[in-house]
Amino acid sequence: MKEEYRKETPIDFEVVASEISAMNLPGVGKASIREIKRLIDNIENATGKKYIRMEMGIPGMKPSSIGTEAEIEALRNGVAAIYPDIDGTPELKKQISAFVKNFMDIDVMPQACIPTVGSMQGSFAAFLTLSRMETERDTTLFIDPGFPVHKQQHRVLGQKFESFDVYDFRGDKLREKLESYFRKGHIHSVLYSNPNNPSWICFTDEELKIIGDLANKYNVVICEDLAYFGMDFRKDYSKPGVPPYQPSVAKYTGNYILFISSSKAFSYAGQRIGMMVISNELFNRKAPGLLKYYNSDIFGRAMIFGTVYALSSGTAHSAQYALAAMLKAANEGRFNFVEEVKVYGEKAKIMKRLFIENGFKIVYDTDIDEPIADGFYFTISYPGFSGEELIEELIYYGISAISLSITGSERLEGLRACVSLVQPSQFPELEERLKKFKLHHSLQNQHVFN
Repeated sequence: MKEEYRKETPIDFEVVASEISAMNLPGVGKASIREIKRLIDNIENATGKKYIRMEMGIPGMKPSSIGTEAEIEALRNGVAAIYPDIDGTPELKKQISAFVKNFMDIDVMPQACIPTVGSMQGSFAAFLTLSRMETERDTTLFIDPGFPVHKQQHRVLGQKFESFDVYDFRGDKLREKLESYFRKGHIHSVLYSNPNNPSWICFTDEELKIIGDLANKYNVVICEDLAYFGMDFRKDYSKPGVPPYQPSVAKYTGNYILFISSSKAFSYAGQRIGMMVISNELFNRKAPGLLKYYNSDIFGRAMIFGTVYALSSGTAHSAQYALAAMLKAANEGRFNFVEEVKVYGEKAKIMKRLFIENGFKIVYDTDIDEPIADGFYFTISYPGFSGEELIEELIYYGISAISLSITGSERLEGLRACVSLVQPSQFPELEERLKKFKLHHSLQNQHVFN
């Protein structure tokens, strides 16, 4: 940016520079999601100006009254005074089992359906337990880009992981790429999200079959993060017991664990309750390596009475009643949870257009040969900038996001933008700020802050 434009930025240049310095960050582009959030909070407080906030994947919808009323009633009935069963209330386990049958067409017994303190606790428990099944299998493989905190969990646990960006390995190319890791014999599990955070790519059934077939061949457990369940709005996954169903590797292998969040699809993020669904086959599998750490060599028992018990002794009692009520309503066709969140796709369509009209490009733009869906996230770049440079530049224009570099993406020119907190009333302001950014950053004027 040229010196003369610094007085014209939508957010006061000196204040933004001062707040960045006060945070003592090695670089805004390298900052974590929560650090970006704190920085933008500080700038908003200092200037009184509101940002177009796209850094946090926070649900922007009001939670369903079905859940909140059920939780209130449970609290009135005194459940707050009672420890829940570690593996969940019987009704919730029953409804989770019915939900995956109705919306995924897979059969999982209620015993293998475990509520967790959000999907984050579910993944933490899974990584911890999976790494102890076989001594020679000591590494998780991440199909990136992905949620940065899953890698942070591995660092906290002191566990090994490897990763690759799937951008250049879609379709049948995925087979050889995965097999190049699996044949070494050190991978115990694979994690990916579908739809993907941050790119919003969605694996095809052919790709899921490739993953499932290789999981069977090499006895690798597939951890499928379904935080955005049913939110590929190109198809209608909202009707219980009626195809199409939410695509899943579970159709092609018994080596799987599913993490289903209540945060996005059910807008129930604040109560921190998710679902860990373990295949019947894996739940009952014996692994002698578990006996070094647990009282049982059966995976499901080790998970529940070993790992989950040690982590939290289960999840909040009243929240389980809320989730059970919402799942029951969805299972019975009384609650169309997909319809409730379609607004995310509608906002994404408009916001992507505004960025493209002002010189930006969509980084992850296709699912092989089909345009990417409009959903919770999209990815953007601007000519001449790396992602880390671009996010620092955009902050002066009242727009926040995160760099793809912290997600394991190799598309280092890109940013992840989340639509959830951006209100339609902010679209005119977004457009004006993008127009000013474009004016200041035409090709002949491009320059990065020192």
